[in-house]
Amino acid sequence: MHLSFACGDYDRLRPLRDGRVRVDGLELTFLTLGPEETFHRQVVHHEFDASEMSLGSYVTGIAQGSAQFVAIPIFPSRAFRHSSAYVNASAGIEGPQDLRGKCVGVAEYQLTANVWLRGILEDEYGVRPGEVRWFVGGLDQAGRRRKQTLVLPPEIHVEAISSDDTLSGMLERGDLDAVFTPRMPGPFVSGSARIRRLFPDYRRAEAEYFTRTHIFPIMHAVVIRRDVYERDRWIAQSLVKALTEAKRMCAATIYDTAALAYMLPWMNEEIESVRTLMGEDWWPYGLEPNRKTLETFLRYAAGQGIATRPLTVEELFAPETLDTFKI
Repeated sequence: MHLSFACGDYDRLRPLRDGRVRVDGLELTFLTLGPEETFHRQVVHHEFDASEMSLGSYVTGIAQGSAQFVAIPIFPSRAFRHSSAYVNASAGIEGPQDLRGKCVGVAEYQLTANVWLRGILEDEYGVRPGEVRWFVGGLDQAGRRRKQTLVLPPEIHVEAISSDDTLSGMLERGDLDAVFTPRMPGPFVSGSARIRRLFPDYRRAEAEYFTRTHIFPIMHAVVIRRDVYERDRWIAQSLVKALTEAKRMCAATIYDTAALAYMLPWMNEEIESVRTLMGEDWWPYGLEPNRKTLETFLRYAAGQGIATRPLTVEELFAPETLDTFKI
């Protein structure tokens, strides 16, 4: 059976794409696309049989009663997000607590990185989402439109920026005090002195966060279009098996002293540092190894209003993928 699959160009998927790992019963047609394009085309137009999906958008849909997709517990994108908070250098923001009463731009309110950042700010620093004014729009390109309609609590203020403006431009001019974004703002990349990170030593902040919480934030899951899944439910397990093996093969390949897989001279030292901090399998798939992380995200989603009802982690995934056989 042929299946279209849209996802980023990730090392943990490469063994599947180049044929070293096969999917039981399936031939995949890969579309290597960036997350913004993948999510827009899948959420709005349902173009792919399977794809990666923003965890925030997926949770929003499930809470609203949408049955258009079903997820499997495979997480191709994870990232700590302290590094994703940028502030205007003249906004008087010296620490997270100074965000109270400020104007903060986000590409989309339910964007997964923003859910994590807001949750961390509330848990760790006592800054509640309702204490900030939120503005949505395109980061570096004007005219970005929302993929989903949200019904937010009355204390949450969200306003669209002008259709001919960008979050990056407003941050650099000082029209916004801060921007939360997984992509670095264009002026920051270009070296603008008007923009800096909220957490300058973000690696230390993220490592300390993991030491306290043991949470490595999940950004994206893999979803199957509901009609495809209902027609052939075995597809879910086939994808889980193959994607898990591809990740295992990737992890074994990158830790090789004979020839470096990437153009980073101290790659193996970095891997050893990560293993010391986060353990042997620092990028786990499956529900149970990720239960605390997923439950934390669902708590944030409910508290921030992007989930209109509390969800359990089991509701998110195809039930077949939460069970296994033994010999």
